[in-house]
Amino acid sequence: MIIRTRLSKAILYLALTTLVVVAAVGIFEYHTSYFQSRYFAKLAATLNFEVKDGPAEASWHPNHGPYNIQNGYTRLPAFSEQLQAKGYRISRQANFSDRLIQYSRWGGNPPYRESAQTGLNIIGSNNVSLFSSREPENVYAEFKDIPALLLKPLLFIENRELLVDQHPSKNPVVEWDRLAQAALSRLLHPGEGGPGGSTLATQMEKYRYSPKGMTTDHSDKLKQIVSASVRHYHSGLSGRDARKAIALSYLNSTPLSGRAGHGEIHGIGDGLKQWYGIDFTYANYALSPSNDAVSIEERARVFKAALSLLLSQRRPSFYLLDGRDELEALTTSYLRILTSNGVISERLRDAALAQKLNFVEREKGQLATSFISKKAVNNVRNELMTLLGVRSLYTLDRLDLTVQSTIAGDTQVQIAQLLKQATDLDYAKQSGLLGEKLLREGQLSALNYSVLLYERTPTGNVLRVQTDNLDLPFDMNAGSKLDLGSTAKLRTLITYLDIIEKVYLKYRELPPKDLAFARSIAEDPLRQWTLDRLIADPSTPLQTVLDAAMQRSYSASPAESFFTGGGLHTFNNFDKQDNSRVLTVAEALNRSVNLVFIRMMRDVTRYYSMEIPGSRELLLDRTDPRRKDYLSRFADLEGKIYLNQFYSKYRKLNRQEIIERLASRTKPFPGRLTMAFRSVLPEADEAALTEFLRSRLAVETFAEIDVGKLYRQFDPERFNSNDRAYLAHMHPLELWLVKYLLENTEISYERIAAESAPLRQDAYTWLTKSRKQRAQDRSIRILLERDAFVAIHQQWQRVGFPFSSLVPSYATAIGASADRPTALAELMGIIINDGMRIPFRQIDSLHFAKGTPYETKFEYTPAVGARVLSSEVSTTVRNALAGVVENGTARRLKGLFVDATGAPIQVGGKTGTGDHRIKSYGAGGRLIGSEAVNRNAIFTFYIGDRYFGVILAHVGGSQSTGFEFTSGLATQLLKIIHPVLQPALAENAVTVKSSSAR
Repeated sequence: MIIRTRLSKAILYLALTTLVVVAAVGIFEYHTSYFQSRYFAKLAATLNFEVKDGPAEASWHPNHGPYNIQNGYTRLPAFSEQLQAKGYRISRQANFSDRLIQYSRWGGNPPYRESAQTGLNIIGSNNVSLFSSREPENVYAEFKDIPALLLKPLLFIENRELLVDQHPSKNPVVEWDRLAQAALSRLLHPGEGGPGGSTLATQMEKYRYSPKGMTTDHSDKLKQIVSASVRHYHSGLSGRDARKAIALSYLNSTPLSGRAGHGEIHGIGDGLKQWYGIDFTYANYALSPSNDAVSIEERARVFKAALSLLLSQRRPSFYLLDGRDELEALTTSYLRILTSNGVISERLRDAALAQKLNFVEREKGQLATSFISKKAVNNVRNELMTLLGVRSLYTLDRLDLTVQSTIAGDTQVQIAQLLKQATDLDYAKQSGLLGEKLLREGQLSALNYSVLLYERTPTGNVLRVQTDNLDLPFDMNAGSKLDLGSTAKLRTLITYLDIIEKVYLKYRELPPKDLAFARSIAEDPLRQWTLDRLIADPSTPLQTVLDAAMQRSYSASPAESFFTGGGLHTFNNFDKQDNSRVLTVAEALNRSVNLVFIRMMRDVTRYYSMEIPGSRELLLDRTDPRRKDYLSRFADLEGKIYLNQFYSKYRKLNRQEIIERLASRTKPFPGRLTMAFRSVLPEADEAALTEFLRSRLAVETFAEIDVGKLYRQFDPERFNSNDRAYLAHMHPLELWLVKYLLENTEISYERIAAESAPLRQDAYTWLTKSRKQRAQDRSIRILLERDAFVAIHQQWQRVGFPFSSLVPSYATAIGASADRPTALAELMGIIINDGMRIPFRQIDSLHFAKGTPYETKFEYTPAVGARVLSSEVSTTVRNALAGVVENGTARRLKGLFVDATGAPIQVGGKTGTGDHRIKSYGAGGRLIGSEAVNRNAIFTFYIGDRYFGVILAHVGGSQSTGFEFTSGLATQLLKIIHPVLQPALAENAVTVKSSSAR
């Protein structure tokens, strides 16, 4: 019994001792976090990443979390796939340790020190920032910058123990008493709101990294606590400094809902500005206790606004939008609580209680955006959207991304400033912008100028300057379709030389007998001329033939009429002194003579027409079965042209207006009107016809007619569609279309075109009759010309023509098919790259998530390019363009550019003047009206063997009436910006070696 009693006492003492030890250890751990600090520190030490060259061997990316989504970390795998498909390679990437991958897959958030601000940063070629979007915009850089009047209420409300002096290893992530109190409150009062148990550290883990920024279950809470603890012990900071960093990070990042025109709002600084219109710098000034210059009322206003933001974080979308009254009440209650706990003074409380929270509807002091200064940067941002597959600039600008652009920032700014000055009268006078065929006083403000400058580098063609003085988001260079006049002669010249080369390469190996036979059956002038050269000297080099082709002669006479584009046309030269001349191709290019290039395009078209298999037989053999197919194609084509014209006249009219328009389209004769009316309204009765005729015929005429007889005589069932059209003196497709519009309510042009197909064929049955052979030949020639222009278009597209078709007319040689400045720059790039089409770029590298576990850098892989012109054709064109500067329309630039030794740098280019007008013609082809659409002067150029680009002067709309400037204005602009370009040219320029331009 004694032994048993003693044993019981021993067990009791042991239990009590154990309990005391456990309690002591617990108390020790509560105050010091000794054990957990060592555990989390040891764990954190294994959660590492290292940025290495090349793609990562081991990496992981999150798939949720507002912070991860905003910064683009969740989309990095998709970005990587898209960028690599577009020529960018991973040059550096973060590699995860094995433990970090395991930890991340479990649901822990990789520990690293988040940047206070992230966002898109675009850097120019000289490493100067061109664009920076910082989110949030306003942050505290250091803990000491936080006003005590803001910090103390924050800690009282959210994390009272955070900065209390305590053991250096104490874990600030969990306040056990608050956590227990919160758990007990939820247990006793389920479904009711109560005090939260989260510290600032766990709150940041939640709103940054948890799905949708929310805690959905105990598992989420555990991951938040563990992640925050690991982050704390991984930070490299200790004690009070580590806890200060938590408060600083929270104030800079707390989510405060979002608003239209700005988007999501983070941090107290941005919250004050966006919700209350209070400048961040001023707010800190007002909250400084040592600042006696601010009244207590003003300090209270700012303090109450800041306090409301701290409180709104619990339900920001509610409190800051629909629940503002509730936020006012909550803030008022906390003003009293803070005072009763000694956090703020009674004087400040009373001043704050006397004021209402004053939300602003929009950000104060927001200035209108200038698109001029951001034009190049916006083009880079648009390119980034395309590269990354991002749908909005808002999303793009918030990515944690630094982009190395090719833009020469300093040069860009200087040229933009010169373009702005060009609209100033005094500067324009000094710079030679006023004068004959240039500008007059009073015209300067209407002009828009743009400059594109590219550099040929060992890694490809890169954009250096893209700027204009058009203060709109529209990009004249890349988004326009402009009549750029004689620049089309450059494309025509290349096509001409390309054909000479094709013929040369096709026939050069043939023996003399076969060459002679080929010449005897050749029908187009370019084939004939090239064969003559080969027959004369079969060993002649291609370059010699091309040089000779530049010396071929054409008449510049405007007296000849040309059947092209479906009709008979005449053309004029800009300089009437050229009218009586016969010029070589080189001379015509230098002087930009229209009629030479019209005749050259005719030769080009004939060549491609003869390339169509059997085209010769098609015109000579009347029994050729293909003629029927060609005539059917012609009927469909011309029928669609008429249908389009009629549709544009009627499509916006109501029923009554349609009938009125129809009646006005024929002369007011009883028979014609009756046939038109009954064709489109066959079910209408005699009374309806009577009313129709009465309102459109003179009283005397109407009195003399027998409406009943007309009604029966012009019964539409008695006639086919062509007969009805003949009797109404209208086109059968017009009558059909009007009837269709009157009978159908849901109308699409595609359906109209499809359903009118049989009628289009029926309307041209007259063409298939044997006695119409001349008309048939004419129709077939029109189609052969169109087919030839399809082939020409393919050649133009190969060298960068930007549009899906050409106008099938010789007028395309002088600009009828329009062009685009960026496309002309690409063409010039092909020429100076010796015939290679090398992609342009304006982005060298993209550096995502620098300093994070997701860091990835992409660098551009130089493209090989594709040969689209031979070296010989490129050399010939380059030399020809040099002649334009030496002896032609751009001679004001002669000798202007020099290298470092003072030696001239070869400059070449092509000028163009576009005067786009909508002209109206009356009977007999008489011009009765001309409405100005725009006027353009352009110079596409190269400077040496490295730089090339485009200068454009543009005036749009009706204000272009009265302007008479020519391409000389564009070349003068290049002369003006020459001093800005010269330093770069002199530093590294290498003169292009070439023969004479003639």
